[in-house]
Formats: sequence, structure tokens, C-alpha cells
Amino acid sequence: MDVENRNVTVYGAYGHTGRFVVATLIERGYLPVLSGRDPARLAAMAGQHEVRPAAVDDPAALDRALAGSAAVINCAGPFAVTAGPAIEAALRAGVPYVDVAAEIEANADTFARFGDRARAAGAVIVPAMAFYGGLGDLLATAAMGDWTEADRVDVAYGLDSWHPTAGTRLSGVVSRERRAGRRVRYAGGRLRYHDDTPATERWSFPAPTGEREVVAEFSMADVVTVPSHLTVPEVRSYLTVEAARDVVAPDAPAPVAADASGRSAQSFVVDVVVHRGSERRRAVASGRDIYAVSAPLAVEAVDRILTGRTRTAGVASAGAMFDADDFLTALGLHRSP
Repeated sequence: MDVENRNVTVYGAYGHTGRFVVATLIERGYLPVLSGRDPARLAAMAGQHEVRPAAVDDPAALDRALAGSAAVINCAGPFAVTAGPAIEAALRAGVPYVDVAAEIEANADTFARFGDRARAAGAVIVPAMAFYGGLGDLLATAAMGDWTEADRVDVAYGLDSWHPTAGTRLSGVVSRERRAGRRVRYAGGRLRYHDDTPATERWSFPAPTGEREVVAEFSMADVVTVPSHLTVPEVRSYLTVEAARDVVAPDAPAPVAADASGRSAQSFVVDVVVHRGSERRRAVASGRDIYAVSAPLAVEAVDRILTGRTRTAGVASAGAMFDADDFLTALGLHRSP
């Protein structure tokens, strides 16, 4: 199905992930409209693309940023600040909204604040359509298959490193402040905040990664996206210890491009296990650069929305909005463990 209007506004277009999103839109035949809070940074990357600066506290400017576009992808963190105003603008414009938020609280806010309104309007809002939140949710949905409920979903992130962007650092600060430095888990059917010290465990990733030490219950956006539509009372996420140390280290370097596309050499494997009684089901994805992979995830989501390949309306996670197996296969992310 062809898309008549190929214009897609990218908010936060000059950021690390935003640049990957812009490049991926162009590869897919879309026309990115560049927007964000910093006019100078937008102008520096304009080239042949239209530039529309907009502050998040300026509704009229946001409306101009979205005017004439078929959809908006929000890549600007912290999403606790940007998601609400950008979603409001998308609802006023009557266009779908996708973001790449990894912030647990911001994603929970999106479901709570906009679920009823978006559903009533028949609008499509997909938060966390990125490496954290979106990919894990697609894998969990694929692993569930025909099961209607499960006891637990484990999402294990096997990263060889995690060199954070400035946006990741800022979003992390905002999230920690919002939960007063506590950690968060999804257990007993709800988010729970706690002060206990994180434990480490051993996780056996599929070859060639193999057994690695992980931080247990290093909760990511999956604790919001997965239980938003799958009947499961507990969601746990795990992260390799070296990556966990990197992301909080004050002297950790930013990602460094290792090829012409700008991708870093970082490798990852995401291993999802769904538990039901004594049964286990598993789905795995692997690749390079957690920031770069967020771009094809977000752009594929927009393409499927604009071509009518969706399963619901309102605020929905990736696994609820799309055919998970088909989505993962289309991007070459799904492989057998």
C-alpha cells in the first residue's frame, strides 16, 4: 500500500538517535521534517530538508512543526518533558505519534494520561518504539505465541558495553529524581519501588555470547510495555554488568562511529524467556548499536501505521499494535535461540 503523504516530522532530529531516524526515513522513501528545541542545531543539519524549530512549551510552534506531516517521531529526551506536549500536538493535528522513550515513568505517563483520549479519537500512539521497551515487547509477544497468559517474562540484555549519549544521561537523571533514587520492578501485577541493593546472577545467552554475569532486575521500559497488553504478573529485566557499570560511570565515553553509517561497534543480544509453569518459550534478537537499531524500529512502526498494518488504536506498545513475528522478521532482528 502506497503512502500518499511521505512527510514525517522528527522532533529532536539533531540528537544521536534522531539523526539515525532521519537517515532511515530517507532510506525508506520518506521526507523528514526536522524539528526540535535548538534552531542552530537544526540549521546545521538542514541540507535539503525543511526545518521547523519548536519549543515544547510553545503549542503553536509544535502545531507548525507537525502541519502537513503524516506522522511524528519524537526522539527528544527527557521524555518526561517532551512526550506530553508532543502527543498533545499530534492529537490536535490528527496524526500518529511514535517515540523512542526508554524512561519508565514517562512511558507509564503516556498510557495513563492519553489512553482513553487516544482510544476515543481513534488515534495511534506508540511509546517506547525503540531498543528498550519496543524490541523486548515484540520478542515477548512473539514468544508468547498462542498462550493467553504466563507466569513471568524475563528480558535479558547482553550488551558488550553501553557508552551513553548525552540524552541517555539526562533522561537517567530525570528518572532517578522522579523515583527518589529508588529502583523499580513489575511484580504482583503492578510497578513497585524499592531500595534494596541490586543482586547479580549468571545468565546463559545463546551462542556465541554464552554465560555472562548480569545485574538482576535492572528494570527498563519493558516493565511498562510488556504488561500493558500481555497477561503476566511479573516482568524482570537483566543487564550485563559491564554495560550497567558503563552507563552510570561519569567518565564513560559517548558512542563512537565505526562505519560510514555512524553505527558504533557495540554488539547486543536480547534474550526473552516466557515462563508458564514448567514450560519455557524463548525469542532472541541480536545486532549492533542499541541507538542505531532504534531508528529502523521507529520508522518501521510509522510505515506500518501509515499503510494500515495495525491491530488496534489508542496508546499501545509495539507488541499490541503490530504483528510481532512479521515486524521482527521484516527487520531481520528475530532469530532462533
